[in-house]
Amino acid sequence: MNQYETVIVLTPLLSEEVAKEAMAKFKAILTDGGAEIIHEDNWGLRKLAYPIAKKSNGFFNLTEYNAPGDLISKLELQLKRDERVLRFLTIRLDKHAVAYNAKKRSGAFNKKTKEVAA
Repeated sequence: MNQYETVIVLTPLLSEEVAKEAMAKFKAILTDGGAEIIHEDNWGLRKLAYPIAKKSNGFFNLTEYNAPGDLISKLELQLKRDERVLRFLTIRLDKHAVAYNAKKRSGAFNKKTKEVAA
């Protein structure tokens, strides 16, 4: 099983509850297919870099998981069929990206350096 990361952008016309229900649907597709969810991060409503379908905002969600390769095509088919999804991107993580994400989750990059008083 490989480790993947999927970012999904949902239309801003949804309420927060409906956006969470949509993400629960996609999470259920993964878990029913045998995937193990490692980390899920809801970024909320954010401004898009450029308009998509005449919309300038979207609900962003990042999910990191271990899954068999054939499950990805099933997930992406459901994402393409759902009209609430503006965009999505799925990437397979290499060993360096897996190590980086593990460090990021543990808070290794949040430590502030002490300033030296002159």
